[in-house]
Amino acid sequence: MNHPPDGAALLDQLRDALTRYVILPSPEVADAVTLWIATSHAQPAMAHAPRLVIRGPEKRCGKSRLLDVVEATCHNPFITVNSSSPAVYRSIGADPPTILVDEADTIFGPKADGNEDLRGLLNAGHQRNRPAKRYDAARNQVESIPTFAMAALAGIGQMPDTIEDRAIVVRMRRRAPGEKAAPYRIRRDRPALRELATALNQWLRADLTSLEEAEPAMPVEDRAADTWEPLVIIADHAGASWPDRARAAALALTAEADDNGTPSAGLRLLTDCRAAFSTDTALATATLLDRLKTNPESGWADYGPAGLTAMKLGALLREYDIRSCNIRFTNGQAKGYQRAEFLDAWARYCPAIEPVPPADVLPFEGGTRPSRPSLITPAQSGTA
Repeated sequence: MNHPPDGAALLDQLRDALTRYVILPSPEVADAVTLWIATSHAQPAMAHAPRLVIRGPEKRCGKSRLLDVVEATCHNPFITVNSSSPAVYRSIGADPPTILVDEADTIFGPKADGNEDLRGLLNAGHQRNRPAKRYDAARNQVESIPTFAMAALAGIGQMPDTIEDRAIVVRMRRRAPGEKAAPYRIRRDRPALRELATALNQWLRADLTSLEEAEPAMPVEDRAADTWEPLVIIADHAGASWPDRARAAALALTAEADDNGTPSAGLRLLTDCRAAFSTDTALATATLLDRLKTNPESGWADYGPAGLTAMKLGALLREYDIRSCNIRFTNGQAKGYQRAEFLDAWARYCPAIEPVPPADVLPFEGGTRPSRPSLITPAQSGTA
């Protein structure tokens, strides 16, 4: 009589293999990578294909070694360093391979050129039913090319926000004195890992229907929930300690991404404007720029050849529906910004800073709109 596979035991074996050959930053990272690899074998059941970003600040941090073990244990690995975009696109089908990109910094780094199609694939392929459209001149018709596929990228430095926002991010580091990992030899070690991959595939492919119907309780929300849900589904399916460990990993790595992520220029500007206004009701544009540039850590003094200008400031803030206006100060009229104009953007994009808008806002259709004071005192304006 054939007994069903012990999914938890298979995940334990996979985690043991990972930690045998690679020193990972934390137990939560080890759990996350284990579940990501297992998810690749159940990809046809998933609505999202989370990316795995493996990055470090320097060479010799174990990035390529981890990618080696991922390659040996994932579903149908398609590993590349410099494949053309058409080659990658044409490799994706109904049951796509797991795309593995080493030296990904050469694709996204400052010297990268001509890789926009591949970037688009990696962004769109995170979600099912986001095909690329191409015109086939020979057949005089538009062709839909699938993009949905699991993908792991290893490289030095941070990947673009659009990639990392869809990824489990592993921040590798060099081994410290006393940290030891077993040497990995492809001819010797890969066959046993491929046998483990086969066992994982057989276990998960037998239950694709139940995996597709799963709706697990998630500890994170929005894009993070989309990214982590497939891993949590696998953990719940395995049972034992894995459901709790998957959710703990989701919380830990999502919090780490929030703490270490590089905010966009717009979000940095909103945050710095909040500090610049302090308790002022309005500021002249020149005063606001001076306060922004005074902080040496803000980077606004070096934002372009002449630093942040009034025109650049206005362009960044208009994306958040914040505009300058003529303001009557007691010493005359000048272009400037009213603090009330920022309240809605601070509440939406900087909730940790401005969780609840003050009471000086008036309702308007579709949300709240700040009221505008008509006369500003010298103390409020920040000008003499």
